[in-house]
Amino acid sequence: MLEPDKMPLSKQPPGTYPFMMQQPPQPLYPGNRPITAKENLLRIFKGEKPAWIPIWLTDNQVVWPDLYAEHAPFEGTGYDWWGQHWTFVEGIDGQMPTPGYRVITDFLKWRDVVRRPNFDGMPWEADAAIQTSRYDPDRAHMFHCVEGIFERLHEMMPMDETMIAMYEEPEEVKAFFEMMRDYKIDLLNLIFEKYAPVDYIIYGDDWGHQHSGFFSNDMLREFIMPVTIPVIESVHAKGKFVELHSCGLTQQYIEEIVEMGFDAWTPQVINDFDMLTRKYAEKISITVPIDGVETAKSEKEAREIVRKWVDTFAPRGKLVAAPIENLDPKIRNAALEELYNYSSEFYAKR
Repeated sequence: MLEPDKMPLSKQPPGTYPFMMQQPPQPLYPGNRPITAKENLLRIFKGEKPAWIPIWLTDNQVVWPDLYAEHAPFEGTGYDWWGQHWTFVEGIDGQMPTPGYRVITDFLKWRDVVRRPNFDGMPWEADAAIQTSRYDPDRAHMFHCVEGIFERLHEMMPMDETMIAMYEEPEEVKAFFEMMRDYKIDLLNLIFEKYAPVDYIIYGDDWGHQHSGFFSNDMLREFIMPVTIPVIESVHAKGKFVELHSCGLTQQYIEEIVEMGFDAWTPQVINDFDMLTRKYAEKISITVPIDGVETAKSEKEAREIVRKWVDTFAPRGKLVAAPIENLDPKIRNAALEELYNYSSEFYAKR
C-alpha cells in the first residue's frame, strides 16, 4: 500500500509540471472500488468495457525521472541533452527555448552539430529507485515522452526555417526525423526497463496552432507518419499503450491519428469534442472536458452537469474525463462522486 508521508520529496522546483507530477497522488474519491484504477483505465485502451469513466491525471500517475533532460535539468535556465539552451519563465513556471539561441545554423550541416544524448554512465538505477518508490500500485503509470520529433527540429532552429526546410530540403528533414525516431525508441526502451512498471506513454509532438494544423494532411502523411508509426509499434510490441499529446486545433488529423495506431488522445479544448466522439470514440479513447463543473455554484448543479455529460458522451465509445476542478471542495467531491456512481451504473447496464 502507498504511504504518501514516506514518499521522497520532489527535487523539482515548486509549481513546475515535473514538481506537480511527483507529488503523492490523492486518494480516489469515492473509495471502495471493485477493481483498481489501473485495470479500469487499461480496459479502455484495450477496447474492453470499463467499470467507470476514469479521470485524466487522477486515475493514473505520471512517471517523471529527474534525469530526464529534454529541457534544461530541473526546469531551470540552461542546456538540455541536445545542447539547446532554455530559459525559465517565471510567469508560466516552465521553460521556453532561449530567444536567439540555435543549435542548427545551416540545416544542410545539421549532422555536424546535432549529437544524440549518450545514456551510458548515467545513474538510472539510483534515480529509478526514487521515482518507483512514489508509485501507487493501484494506478496506471504513464511516462510523458515530451519534445516530439517535429518539435525537436523547430527548437534547434526557428520555426519558419523548419517549415521552409520541409519544402526545400525534404530528404534532409526526413533524415533528421529518422534519427529522432531511433532515439525515441531507444529512450522508451530504457524507460520501460529502468522505471518498470510503466503501463503506457503520452507521446508529445505538437502539430498545430489555435487555428489549424501546421501543415497539410498530405505533409503529415509524408513527413510525420513514417517516423511516428515505428515508435508506436515499438511501444505496442512491449505490451504498452500510447496516448497522443498534440497541442493546437489538430482535429484535421484525426483520420491519420487513428491510422497511426494511437490508443488514446487528449485534445486541447479548442477541438470539436462532439464531432470527435461521435465519429471516432469507438476507434480511439478521447479525453473530454466536463464543461461547467469548474463554475458550478452548488453540489446539485455539479451533479446535473456530470449526468448530462455521461448521457451524451458515454454511449459513443472509449471515454476519459478531463480533470475535474471547482474551488469549493464539496462541489468538486460531488462531481467526482456523481461521475463514478453514474458512469458505473451506465456500464453495469451494458
